[in-house]
Amino acid sequence: MLADMTFFTKNDGEPVAIENPRGWGDVLLVCEHASRRLPKRYGTLGLSEDALSSHIAWDPGALAVARLMSKQLDATLIYQRFSRLVYDCNRPPESPAAIRDVSEVFRIPGNENLTEAEKSLRTTSLYLPFQGAIRDEIAARRARGLQTVLVTVHSFTRVYFGRERAVEIGILHDTDSRLAEAMLDAAADTNLYKVERNEPYGPADGVTHTLELHALPAGLLNVMIEVRNDLIADEAGQTAAAGFLSKLLRESIGTLTKNKKNGG
Repeated sequence: MLADMTFFTKNDGEPVAIENPRGWGDVLLVCEHASRRLPKRYGTLGLSEDALSSHIAWDPGALAVARLMSKQLDATLIYQRFSRLVYDCNRPPESPAAIRDVSEVFRIPGNENLTEAEKSLRTTSLYLPFQGAIRDEIAARRARGLQTVLVTVHSFTRVYFGRERAVEIGILHDTDSRLAEAMLDAAADTNLYKVERNEPYGPADGVTHTLELHALPAGLLNVMIEVRNDLIADEAGQTAAAGFLSKLLRESIGTLTKNKKNGG
C-alpha cells in the first residue's frame, strides 16, 4: 500500500525498497541516499539536469555497492527510492538539513519558503516509512533469533567546495566505536584504499542519525561507510569496493564475536 495516496502517484511507487528480506547474514544494510528520483508532484524542484544528477541529489554508486555487499554477506538491504532533495532520510525532522533550500552551490527553488504543512507531509510520506522499515526489520530479525549489525552505505565527492579530499573510504561512528575500531584495525595495512576514521564527515556533522536512532539505544554493532564516488563510478570500481568492504566487515564482526565469547 502506498504510504500517502495524496503524495505519491501510482507510477511513483513506494518510498522504501527492501531487497533480500530473508537474508540470514548478521549485517543489515541501509542506503539512505540511493536514488535521485523525485516524486512526480515536485517536477524538477526548479533544478537543471546537471544539478539533479549531481551528488546533491543522491550518493552516486552507493546503491550499486550496497547491492553487491548484500549478495556477498547475505544481508537484507533497505534503501530510499527518492532523492534526498525532497527529504534527507538520514536527518531528523527538526534538523535544517532534512530539507535544504541550498545545497553546496545550488539553490533549490522548490524547497524555498515551505509551509509547516508541506514539511510535515514530506516527513510523513518519506522519513517515517523509511525509518519505520528499518525499525520493523530489526524487530523481525530479533524474532528470528538473528543478531543485527547495522551498516549504512554512502558515497562522497572527491572535490568539495574546491577542496580535494585525499581520503578514499571513511569508517564513521558515533559514541559506539566497537565495529569501526575493528574495521580500522583490519584495514590498517591495506594498500588498496586510503581508509580514515570519521572522514570526510563525522558525528558532529549530523550524519549518524540512522545509527543513533536504531543501533545506539539497542546496543547493536554499527558503522557508517563512506566511499569516494569517483572510485565507484563503474562496475569494476563498485565490485572492488564491495569486495573489500564485505571482507572487512566479515573479519571485523568475526573478531568482535570471538572476543565476546572469550570474555574480552
